[in-house]
Amino acid sequence: MSLKICINGFKGRMGNAIAETASEAGHEISGKVDIGDNLEEALGSSDVVIDFSFHNVTRTVFETAVKLGKPIVCGTTGHTQEDRNELLKIAEAVPTVWAGNFSIGVNLLCYLTERAAEILPLSYNAEVVEMHHRMKKDAPSGTALMLAESILGPRNLSYDDLRHGREGVPGERGEREVGMHSLRGGDVVGDHTAIFADIGERIELTHKASNRTIFSRGAVRAAEWIVGKSPGIYSIRDVLGLK
Repeated sequence: MSLKICINGFKGRMGNAIAETASEAGHEISGKVDIGDNLEEALGSSDVVIDFSFHNVTRTVFETAVKLGKPIVCGTTGHTQEDRNELLKIAEAVPTVWAGNFSIGVNLLCYLTERAAEILPLSYNAEVVEMHHRMKKDAPSGTALMLAESILGPRNLSYDDLRHGREGVPGERGEREVGMHSLRGGDVVGDHTAIFADIGERIELTHKASNRTIFSRGAVRAAEWIVGKSPGIYSIRDVLGLK
């Protein structure tokens, strides 16, 4: 089925990649929206909006989509947990897929990390390390937060247990602590590692992206999947059948 897709954040790296992937899949780019453009007009003639833009415009995108009754695919990151919770309440009025990463490999990484967190005791200290290109504005990445959630949930931990970097004399590491470390440099598309380290051994689960098409393919696949679904919040695992 050919879709009319509105892309918010069209001028960005991901916006361009999504447009190319969607066109190759036979879909029409019915809206090319960036800062200053009329989102409501562009989305009104579209079947779905794919948003990869800035965290400070997500509310506008969601409210406009809900007003028009249009499905949402969102890959924008950089929100506080409080803002994210509020935005999810808005988006649940329409079919919505919101994920920090749309790669099949990354979501398999999160699935495997979740299984490891369930199996391994707290003595296997968990750390998350991510690296991105020097132009990335937010930290940690949305994917790193997905990995963190894959660890926190099975271990009955909360966001208060995250430790974003260390400096000075922070003291000995606690078992409940989950370290988060963000590296920036060059043109790295995205590297993510979940580490479980105990005395005598450690397990590292890693995904490295070398091309943005892995994300754009996932976003377009999510758009194809979400159209026609009942209102509510869906994950990329729903799209990929990993649940």
